[in-house]
Amino acid sequence: MKLAIMQPYFMPYIGYFQLINAVDKFIFYDDVTFIKQGWINRNQILINNQPSMFSIPLSNASSHVLIKDVLISENTYLKWKKSFLNSIKFSYKKAKNYDQIVVLIERILSAQFKTISELAISSIIEVSKYLELKTEFEVCSNVYSNINLNGQERLLEICKNEKIKTYINPIGGMELYSKNVFFEENIELFFIKTNKSIYKQFSENFVPFLSIIDVLMFNDIDEIKLQLDNFSLI
Repeated sequence: MKLAIMQPYFMPYIGYFQLINAVDKFIFYDDVTFIKQGWINRNQILINNQPSMFSIPLSNASSHVLIKDVLISENTYLKWKKSFLNSIKFSYKKAKNYDQIVVLIERILSAQFKTISELAISSIIEVSKYLELKTEFEVCSNVYSNINLNGQERLLEICKNEKIKTYINPIGGMELYSKNVFFEENIELFFIKTNKSIYKQFSENFVPFLSIIDVLMFNDIDEIKLQLDNFSLI
């Protein structure tokens, strides 16, 4: 069995879904500290053919708070949601899949969640269902009680508990995790590197690695499945 563990991000880029599709089980790493200025509550879409950042408003975001405990701002979320959906309409209403994808986005944003973790996890699961991915999902804080461990030690314990033979990590972990240490536990460690998939946007100047929203708007499911396989394992 192949396993991946990753913090939950709201509507992340295609590489996140490549990681999901590459494994049998995917664990949302929700009981680690929140990363300010990271990708948990924000990403980029196209506006006027240029990448533009969106950010879900939070009320207690801090590097001292676990992701699962970071709250969505009750005071500003509804206003933000209305503005964001207007931006989606303005930017993508002429995209070939706009009608069905805007319904998907509205359904995700209309669910009643208190934390960014819940909303992010829901967005990933809903998109995975739309793409017909078969990966099993689990939430770390619901299953494991090893928050006292850190980094590589914690990941190794989860891998051993799951009795997996292959663990796949995003490419950014190459400086953090050792293939030799995993090998000593009879686990193969690979790092996934996303390759740029070019598809037709509104402009000839292609903008890569935006939120999955952009990919969904311009590509049918079969086209996205080809992109999901466009990666390298190192």
